[in-house]
This record gives sequence, structure tokens and C-alpha cells, in this order.
Amino acid sequence: MYDRQQLIELFHKRALKFGDFTLASGKKSSYYLDGKQITLHSEGLRLVSEGLLDLLADVSFDAIGGMSIGADPIIGGVLVAAAARGRELCGFLVRKEPKGHGTNKYVEGPVVPGMKVVIIDDVVTTGGSALQSVDRIVEFGCEVIQVVGIVDRMEGGAKNFAERRLPFRSLLSITDFGISPPSA
Repeated sequence: MYDRQQLIELFHKRALKFGDFTLASGKKSSYYLDGKQITLHSEGLRLVSEGLLDLLADVSFDAIGGMSIGADPIIGGVLVAAAARGRELCGFLVRKEPKGHGTNKYVEGPVVPGMKVVIIDDVVTTGGSALQSVDRIVEFGCEVIQVVGIVDRMEGGAKNFAERRLPFRSLLSITDFGISPPSA
């Protein structure tokens, strides 16, 4: 069962750091949310997986995936949680570079063209990784019907998804940690 407050507390305890950081987007920040400290922790992954399934309860989709390596544990957790609920679901991983041998694919997993898919990311800043995943899976032939994040830093990701007509939801936002988003 998803406990939102417990997930927030786990982020405070394990994943929220203060200092001077450069994010994947290139932006500078006085704080860093290390999502892998949550998604590679048994209780953290359980909470995230249950929370994402609850968040997506009203969305009809066949598969969930995102950019490898960040999305990998999340996808696995959501698949296990879905199976425990009796829900059939596929997962897929998007490579940053095509596989250098064999099929040279960007997309791995039992997805097929025509499936309706959800793109997942752990911490969303500008949405760059998720948008790269969107481009790869659309190129593969699937329809992206939702983008989800664990935490929205509220630094442009939602706007960038909206510009591409991609619905976006997140389990948490930076305000849940007492941090104000930057002014626009």
C-alpha cells in the first residue's frame, strides 16, 4: 500500500542533499535529489511502485518504460507490483545509444508497435531524459499516453511535456520537501 508521507520521509533521510550541484540538465542547484537512493532501496521501491500504479489507476496502458539506467529499477518494481495486483503489464528500457551488436536496438523489452505506453523518470527537472525516451519509443511505433515522475523539481519539465502535448503527473513535487521552486 502506498504511503505518501513515508516516501517523503525516506527522501529526506536517504536522497535529499544540500550543497552545490550541477544537474543532468546542466542547471546549477543548491540541492540534489538522488532518486536511485530510493529506487534501489527495498522499501523505497515498494512505495514508488505502489504509488505509481495508484497514480496511473485511471490510465489505460500496455507498457511502462524509460531511459536506462535511471528507470530500470522503477520499471521492475512497477511490474512486480502490477503482477501482485493481477494486472498484466510489459516493461521496456530505452538505451542512450543503440546496442552495438546483434539487433542494434534502442528499445529493449516485450513491447510491440501500436502499444500504449507510459514513460517514467525518477526526478524531473527539464524532462530531457523522458523526452528522449518519448522520441525513441514513438520512433519504435508505440503511442505515449502519459509521462510520470517520482519527483517534479518544477523547473520546466511539465511545461516541456505540455508543449509536446504529453500529459504529465508526478508522485511528489519539490514543494513536498519544503523547497520553493525557482521563480519563472
